[in-house]
Amino acid sequence: MMNELKTLTDAIRYFADEQVCIDTVAAMRFPDGPQCPACLSPEARQHWLKTQRRWQCRECGKQYSVKVNTIFEDSPIKLDKWLTTMWMLANCKNGVSSYEIMRSIGVTQKSAWFMLQRIRLAMKNKSLLKLGYQGGPVEMDETFVGGKVGNMHKSKKKNSVSKSRGVVGKAIVVGMLERKGRVKAEVVMERTKLTLHALANKHISPGATLVTDEWHAYKGSQFQHEIINHACEYVRGQVHTQGIENFWALLKRSLGGTYIAVEPFHLDRYVDEQAFRYNNRATKDNPLTDADRFALVLSQISGKKLTYAELTGKVGEIPV
Repeated sequence: MMNELKTLTDAIRYFADEQVCIDTVAAMRFPDGPQCPACLSPEARQHWLKTQRRWQCRECGKQYSVKVNTIFEDSPIKLDKWLTTMWMLANCKNGVSSYEIMRSIGVTQKSAWFMLQRIRLAMKNKSLLKLGYQGGPVEMDETFVGGKVGNMHKSKKKNSVSKSRGVVGKAIVVGMLERKGRVKAEVVMERTKLTLHALANKHISPGATLVTDEWHAYKGSQFQHEIINHACEYVRGQVHTQGIENFWALLKRSLGGTYIAVEPFHLDRYVDEQAFRYNNRATKDNPLTDADRFALVLSQISGKKLTYAELTGKVGEIPV
């Protein structure tokens, strides 16, 4: 039935029933039937408590809901609002702001922001499959995220550029894109040779051809290396970085147009969000639908609990 959903309106109507939401999440989490997260006994019988909408394990006696050990854990917000928000974030090309979620589903802006950050955690790609494993070219580039130099005070413009960090005060994101394929991107502290080579070795297959701009830190890598000098040209046959530049345009459109101000501490999750949508875009060879992207996020919710203290960096602080 979920595969028949085509629009956000269809999803809202379908998930209006709380039991439908529970059944949908349970089907993703427990394809072989519910399993107690406390004892993890594969043969223990699970009793459904209809009035409480949760299970009770006959082996250890513990009760648990479908939210346990997922991004939904400890959240008082009902699943219909969670799944509606997940559908929107997975399918809005430029992202969706916490204020829009606040107005759409009727929660506070703080709660909406927390929900979005937890869904972004589910979007994180943990695939160990390296880029360019079929031997095709992999474009690699870095970009800077932050305020415009033109808006800086004159006193700050003088010392605004560093060789290793680019524009001082801006966050650095390094991206790698296999031609007509997937993208991987990470927030880094500096764009030195050591950092860039380590990322390339981590994410790119040894047999791939690396395509970069003229930045000197890329030189000396183990890959067959093609360089496009942007001072002279942008395309030379199949040697270009237009693909990763397209991804940067999408990322900056969401950061500058939808989210407006993103703290460097949280930037990695926004990068993961955009990479998820890019990697699961509809193509001629893989015509994914909105329902497919939604189902993919939902399949990745387990084992990704995120508390507000962890999210805001206040873990371990002694309350005053």
